[in-house]
Amino acid sequence: MSRLGKLPVEIPSGVTASVNGGEVSVKGPKGELNFSAPPAVRILHEDGSLRVEPAENSKFGKSMFGTARARIRNMVHGVTQGYEKTLELVGVGYRAQMQGSDLKLSLGLSHDVVYKPRAGVSLSTPKPTEIKIEGADAQAVGQTAAEIRGFRPPEPYKGKGIKYVGEYIRRKEGKKK
Repeated sequence: MSRLGKLPVEIPSGVTASVNGGEVSVKGPKGELNFSAPPAVRILHEDGSLRVEPAENSKFGKSMFGTARARIRNMVHGVTQGYEKTLELVGVGYRAQMQGSDLKLSLGLSHDVVYKPRAGVSLSTPKPTEIKIEGADAQAVGQTAAEIRGFRPPEPYKGKGIKYVGEYIRRKEGKKK
């Protein structure tokens, strides 16, 4: 059984959590998130914390209660502090700019790419070669970053493309004479 899954998730002040059967709802200063736990998991609300335990002594129940606890902990972290990813554009003429709430990317293609962000995610461009993605839902922030990166992933010869800040791109040697 999961060792981390046995630990309770502390609910900080300013955050309200409610459990209705398998539905968990967490509301805080950055927004509200919901999670439906699998039926093999039981969630208990006890004096300022949430505790997760397997509802049945099955392999599925034992494997899912650690995952359910991690999802709830990520929700509490998201509504209090939020999640953030930063992308960097590398290449001559590669730049990003905001067009209302949409993101307009010039990536050396025949046309500019316009990306509409999903609900609950905010995009900003502090520099023309930097994109900042922020939101309360960790999955939505990561998926948005992956979709934007997918328009022009970094290539191994010159390193051109969209990469995460701090990401290491393994470089290859070019042709030899």
